[in-house]
Amino acid sequence: MLSRFMPFILSPRSSCHQVLVASLLHPVLLSLPVMLFAPACTSKQKAAPSGWEVAGGTHEGTHYSSATQIDTNNVKDLEVAWTFHTGDADTLNHSQIQCNPIIVNGILYGTSPSLILFAVDAATGKEIWTFSPRDSNQNRTQFDFVMNNSRGVTYWSSGEDKRIFYTAGPFVYAVDALTGMLIASFGQNGRIDLHAGLGRDVHDLYVTSTAPGIVYKDLLIMGSRVSEGADAAPGHIRAYDARTGRQIWIFHTIPQPGEQGYQTWEDSIAWRHIGGANTWSGFTLDEKRGILFAPTGRASFDFYGGRRLGQDLFANCLLALDAATGKRIWHFQTVHHDIWDKDIPTPPALVRIRHNGQIVDAVAQPTKNGFVFLFERETGKPLFPIEEKAVPTNTELKGERLWPAQPVPTLPKPFVRQTFRDSDINTLLPDTSVQEIRSRLAGYRTGNMFNPISEHGTVVLPGLDGGAEWGGPAFDPKTGLLYINANEMAWVITAVRLPVPGTEKQTLLEAGHSLYTRNCISCHGPDRKGSGNNPSLLDVNKKYDETQFTALVSSGRRMMPAFQQLTQQEKEALACFVLDLKNEQQKPFIPVPRPVDTFLNLPYNITGYNRFLSKEGLPAIRPPWGTLNAINLNTGQLEWKIPLGEVPGLSGKGVVTGSENYGGAAVTRGGLLFIAATRDGKFRAFNKRTGKLLWETILPAPGFATPAVYTIEGREYIVIACGGGKLGTHSGDSYVAFALPAR
Repeated sequence: MLSRFMPFILSPRSSCHQVLVASLLHPVLLSLPVMLFAPACTSKQKAAPSGWEVAGGTHEGTHYSSATQIDTNNVKDLEVAWTFHTGDADTLNHSQIQCNPIIVNGILYGTSPSLILFAVDAATGKEIWTFSPRDSNQNRTQFDFVMNNSRGVTYWSSGEDKRIFYTAGPFVYAVDALTGMLIASFGQNGRIDLHAGLGRDVHDLYVTSTAPGIVYKDLLIMGSRVSEGADAAPGHIRAYDARTGRQIWIFHTIPQPGEQGYQTWEDSIAWRHIGGANTWSGFTLDEKRGILFAPTGRASFDFYGGRRLGQDLFANCLLALDAATGKRIWHFQTVHHDIWDKDIPTPPALVRIRHNGQIVDAVAQPTKNGFVFLFERETGKPLFPIEEKAVPTNTELKGERLWPAQPVPTLPKPFVRQTFRDSDINTLLPDTSVQEIRSRLAGYRTGNMFNPISEHGTVVLPGLDGGAEWGGPAFDPKTGLLYINANEMAWVITAVRLPVPGTEKQTLLEAGHSLYTRNCISCHGPDRKGSGNNPSLLDVNKKYDETQFTALVSSGRRMMPAFQQLTQQEKEALACFVLDLKNEQQKPFIPVPRPVDTFLNLPYNITGYNRFLSKEGLPAIRPPWGTLNAINLNTGQLEWKIPLGEVPGLSGKGVVTGSENYGGAAVTRGGLLFIAATRDGKFRAFNKRTGKLLWETILPAPGFATPAVYTIEGREYIVIACGGGKLGTHSGDSYVAFALPAR
């Protein structure tokens, strides 16, 4: 049957032929009328499809569209053009969709809450094909738990070979872009395992990728997401042959002997044990120059650096690499010896600006701390001076030694607040709550964003989720404005001293509590009520029995890493504590003898990822709690700043506070800035020059994702994934596209 349609497959024509082929080859669509796609194939066809072929809009990461059909005058007339339901939202476990879809030749590619890859007609939202990684997985039991969020997919083509690459669990899959069939010649049976090729055995550690890879010529370049704990795998950057899946090059983000940066780690064998320093947020690419820009995260463990003393290159760095070879061109470290979880949260925007009377190709890197670092693209020379400023180093944590200075750009000025003092307390709270916040604040270390983590509590502002976050910036080349949506929430991080692993006799309950404190308390809190974006475990025994729980601990799920380094006895003890298995708790714990790993068994953990909130659940800091910022990169000055998002119970009283937000914006030549990102579930359009709100609508679920803008047959569309799930919101399963009314 395939040979019957080979003339269509071999013809590099318009998107209608590709959709037609896909529909004829896909069994689900055999019953659809062929004429459904005919209008796009007539001789009177309008302009070719254009828009969003790369996650982030372009390889430069600018989130920019040249579309002008929708503008500041008619945006008020937007209506829903189509809605696509994936049908697999997991409301019980707060599933999400964080995907910024891509649109190639009239086909939209995206992922579902359970990481099913799909292709739909971008003009109608009609399904063309779907691909489920479960259908090709050789270990279904493990895969059912090993999940991750997906923030996008990657397209590559060579002649008639057209592929979509995306990650589900630890695997990167290659899928035929026209048929949805797995390409078996790639890697092993159509996939590569991100555990492989890192230079050391990490098969039992958590390795995946939430961000899409990026293509340079015939190379697929991948970063990774690893554990936040001491058991993190190394975050080395790798490039693969897009045809075969063979690993071509690797850049060691934790340098090995003889490599540049190795001497910045005081322990000469740290590279054998330390993990992290991973590019988890994705890449941008200067295709003309062949320069890959890779932002890296902190080294493990997040909040204690006593096992990784030194400057810690190439953690917390913006790396400029030769995309063909992986060789370093230049780097800049935004935080030295990071103990505040200040990963670089987004790929930089590659911009062209006017500086000192000259047009300069530059790199604009936003950070969680609210800075924007600006560099010349080829050399890494700062466009504005960067000062190394002295910071507090008087830590109380044994074995820790902080770096004495941190880099601070003179321009642009910070786009969020960076200190929390008594005058910053939220005055919307009742007087009794204000006093309670004031009393707590007096007991914490505060007043400097580089204060050491302490056992009494340290205020972290900007918080662990920024400042800037993974949604990333948008850049308008017409005005030179960089748009950044930001969180302005204070968090409190408190260190807790851990017991030294010993050989004393313990019950299963005692051993389970000790294991929980060492491995789980940072995410789920000392009371198991959850912290940050991590769920409560108080009723987990209603969802899992002991067998299911130990399987979950072994393989992880979504944000939870795998704990395969634990023995079966340790997993059973942990289950005994977490599931409250009263009939088992007094039985003796019989550990398997093994040497103590001083790198994994750290002397400190934290009590949780805790926002600084009042007893009413409102932020302790005064509004705004979420903002949208426009920075003029030509001058380094803030052009405008507005609150972004509403809080139920306050917006009705006329109080505009802004709210936490996740996902980025898209900017258009038509004068508009589109963004969802907020927990209130609204999708908004602003005048990009002034920040004036021009249009808003309620989505079926909050859009914690970045919208995509594209044009088909002269009609402009804006599409957003509505997955919800984050910040306690309801989960959704839809992609919604908006357009002006059809003529």
